[in-house]
Amino acid sequence: MTSTVERYRLAAGGYGAGVSEDCCEVVVTAADADWLAEFTRRLVADRLAACGHVIPAIRSIYRWEGAVQEESERQLVIKTSAARLEALQTRLHELHPYQVPEFIVVPAAGASPKYAQWIDDSVAQSEAQDEA
Repeated sequence: MTSTVERYRLAAGGYGAGVSEDCCEVVVTAADADWLAEFTRRLVADRLAACGHVIPAIRSIYRWEGAVQEESERQLVIKTSAARLEALQTRLHELHPYQVPEFIVVPAAGASPKYAQWIDDSVAQSEAQDEA
């Protein structure tokens, strides 16, 4: 089975020059902006994300349980590295209130080297975290 990181790297490879191999965004939605903000704080504190942007209002139209649904939601865009994707996805599935939470990884095409380095530095694990 292909890991989340391997799938990401395969996808990023298709973009060509200017893609940071490890820098990416993860898109998540939820009904509650406060929940998304608290989730983001946890991710940043645990070095699973460099930052996250909560977009306060989106309109979602989707098929669920055989019917077309329409709901007001909020969107979170998380900046992280490929190395942290599996742990981030595990945390999302542990904490998210949805039965099937959105988890979409977008390679960071054209990320500036300084920004990509900031993301990598922000999510780098310490030796103590590696031993835990």
